[in-house]
Amino acid sequence: MNKATAVAGTSLLSPTDHALVLIDFQSQMAFATHTIDISALRNNAALIAKGAAGFNVPVVLTTVAEKSFSGPMFPELPAIFPGQTVFDRTSMNTWEDQPVIDEINRIGKRRLVLAGLWTSVCIVGPALSAIDQGFEVYVVTDACGDVSVEAHERAVTRMVQAGAVPITAVQYLLELQRDWARGATYDLTTGIARDHAGGYGIGIQYAKTMFGAQEGGH
Repeated sequence: MNKATAVAGTSLLSPTDHALVLIDFQSQMAFATHTIDISALRNNAALIAKGAAGFNVPVVLTTVAEKSFSGPMFPELPAIFPGQTVFDRTSMNTWEDQPVIDEINRIGKRRLVLAGLWTSVCIVGPALSAIDQGFEVYVVTDACGDVSVEAHERAVTRMVQAGAVPITAVQYLLELQRDWARGATYDLTTGIARDHAGGYGIGIQYAKTMFGAQEGGH
């Protein structure tokens, strides 16, 4: 009979075991995205970006045809990572761009978390390619969007069937923190949640303002 131990499962994300890859959060793709409100998409993208930045997760920023067609990355993302290179590509599949692959190899993480536009092209391509090469892939599905619900859902199903793990933006942030007793990142996590996590964030603001609540206590 197995005995339980108070140790996290290895499939849970931690700040040191993965890289976050943010793909094609650009105006041209956003104009045709109909599976999620664009303000909600931008909010979720900013949430995971701030979480990654705060927990020192390595991040790859990439666009496609920025100057000639698709436009710049949502401005909040490079603002969160000032001075960081944004890799612009011609390939729809990020994984077929050698400078991006060089950066993935430089970072050296075998676990990747992906988010971007569109789910059925710009996320499916690198997800399936990375899995094929032995990487573990997680996809933040509410920080992705597509031209139709059908396109988004079929893309998520296809990736899951290949072995990708679907997660959400708030789940990503809270999985990095995982224990409210981790005081060094407590204010970071609750601050990001307060600003970006909808009703949960408003609840944090209320609890802290009205009666000084803190999740780290018993």
